[in-house]
Amino acid sequence: MLINADFNQRATVGAHDYDWVASPQPGVERVRLDRVGGERARATSIVRYSAGASFSPHQHPGGEEILVLSGTFADDEDSYPTGSYLRNPPGSSHAPSSPEGTVIFVKLWQMSADEQLKVRIDTRRPDAWQKAADREVCLLHTSACETVSLVRLPAGVQLFSDIVENAEILVLSGSLVEDGQSYEAGSWLRFPPGEYRQLNASTKGCTVYFRDGDLIDTSSEEVPCTKLA
Repeated sequence: MLINADFNQRATVGAHDYDWVASPQPGVERVRLDRVGGERARATSIVRYSAGASFSPHQHPGGEEILVLSGTFADDEDSYPTGSYLRNPPGSSHAPSSPEGTVIFVKLWQMSADEQLKVRIDTRRPDAWQKAADREVCLLHTSACETVSLVRLPAGVQLFSDIVENAEILVLSGSLVEDGQSYEAGSWLRFPPGEYRQLNASTKGCTVYFRDGDLIDTSSEEVPCTKLA
């Protein structure tokens, strides 16, 4: 299955354009943002668990990245409320569930083969955020491959200050504006290398998930990342 699979092209899914598709697991639905492969795929998705939905224990050979957007996500180790960020490295396993229901942002098969650390960050903690020029940043992950963070922009502030390296954005609150087009909370955007877009926070400001770095596809074999220029 190929969905937004040409990474040399811009891809956008608006907050009002979600197409919820049932997963093989009862009570779990997905919005496929990008996908290369079938059930075992390099994939970026919004996933919704109904209350009580769960999966049996399974592995993630290519790793898994999760941001909890609403509700509470759980696994065999702990429960993670809204705002929790998780990285499960390649080869890890878990048994995910949600007793109360949850919506999560998920990326599969997009980690370097040499990544080993399991990461848990509560982005609601004030000390997780740092002031950086005209914005606040919550750093989630950084490596030779990529930088992943949450970014708070005051009203009118521009997101990009230069050309980007495969940037990916999920609007978490407020909205971004581009040439009169507003991207509300829930909107997902992906930009190919070398693009520069004049995206500004709306008059109410915004918070976004922001990823900038090399695209990693380990869906068929272990592939280490390359060093960013």
